[in-house]
Amino acid sequence: MVEQPEPAGEENRLPPGQYVPRGRPVIHYGRVPTFRPATWELHVMGATASGGQHRFTWPEFSALPRTTVVADFHCVTKFSIMGNEWGGVSTATLMELAPPAPGVQHVMIWGEYGYSANMRMSDFARPHTLFALELDEKPISPERGFPVRMIVPHLYAWKSVKWVRAVEYMLEDRRGFWEERGYHNIADPWREQRYSYQEEPGDGPP
Repeated sequence: MVEQPEPAGEENRLPPGQYVPRGRPVIHYGRVPTFRPATWELHVMGATASGGQHRFTWPEFSALPRTTVVADFHCVTKFSIMGNEWGGVSTATLMELAPPAPGVQHVMIWGEYGYSANMRMSDFARPHTLFALELDEKPISPERGFPVRMIVPHLYAWKSVKWVRAVEYMLEDRRGFWEERGYHNIADPWREQRYSYQEEPGDGPP
C-alpha cells in the first residue's frame, strides 16, 4: 500500500519560508553510528499498557509488515525535499504489538548517542508516520539514518529522528534534544513553528 498525503501541485506543497534545493542535502548532529545487527534492539518503554518494556531484535523488527509512504520532507533550515518514497513499519503496527497505556498523550523518540525528539501522540499515530528502513526502494544510507529512521512528514525534520533505538510513551510532555535548545515544541512547518519563543500557551511544557 502506498500512502500519498500531499496535495497535487508542488506550489501547494511548499510551506512558508521553504525552498527546493538541488539534490538531497544531509544534516545531522554527531557522527554516524556503526550498525551491529547482532546487538541492535528497539525498545518500547515508559507508560506501556502492560507496564513493562517491549524489545525487538533486528531480525524481529525488520520482519514486521511494511508500508510505503510518499511524502515531502521539510527541514527547519528552510529546504524541502519533495516526493520521497519511504518504506518501513507504520507506528500503528508498533502500537498493536506494544500498545501505550490509557492516558498517554506524548511520545519521546530516542536515537543513538542519547539524541531525542518529543511529539504529541496525535502526531506519532498519524497514518503517514513510520519507522523508515528504505528510501526510494533502497535501504536508507548510514548518514540518513540507517538502519531505522523515524519519519514524521507533516512536522519539521528534526522530529524525524535518525538511528532510532527506543520509543518512550509519556503521560506528560517533556522536551527532546533540540527542543531543550530553543526549538519549537510542536514544529509545524505550515505555521513556521521553528523556535520556542514562538510558542503559545499550551504548545509545550514549562
